[in-house]
Amino acid sequence: MYVVEPRVFGDERGFFFESYHAARFREAGIAVEFVQDNHSQSVRGTLRGLHYQLAHPQSKLCRVVRGEVLDVAVDIRRGSPTFGQWTTVLLSEENQREIFVPAGFAHGFLVLSERADFLYKCGAYYYPDDQYGIAWDDPQIGVEWGSVADPILSDKDRRLPRLADVPQEHLPPYQR
Repeated sequence: MYVVEPRVFGDERGFFFESYHAARFREAGIAVEFVQDNHSQSVRGTLRGLHYQLAHPQSKLCRVVRGEVLDVAVDIRRGSPTFGQWTTVLLSEENQREIFVPAGFAHGFLVLSERADFLYKCGAYYYPDDQYGIAWDDPQIGVEWGSVADPILSDKDRRLPRLADVPQEHLPPYQR
């Protein structure tokens, strides 16, 4: 996982920055051909995730253009030395950070502002029949979401299993 801190050029008119530059990303070790861009808008307290695809694993380059979210990535690659470990990054229109989530990680975010526009580039197409996920509140993983007690969840996300209950063949493999 990488946190990207773009160089932002600002003046009285506003700002400019490159949110993606293939050659620079490649130099930093991120050699992904992005094939799909997504835009998600959500209200405060919405929690989306923790999602992944198995047969078509998606890497993601994520950023927020309005509002603020707590972004979470969890390593669920079976055999990984960091299996079950997670990281969080605050993404906002103010800090203009981006996060690169490698394929094989479960990903999700919690909206902290009144509304948030969350944009992400994907390294593989979305396949509805290839959707998997892990419960956001899995105590084995122990993601620290902050003071959220009762997030707004989709019915699908409300039914996601704990990591310990996911069959090994439904977890992505670790590849060195």
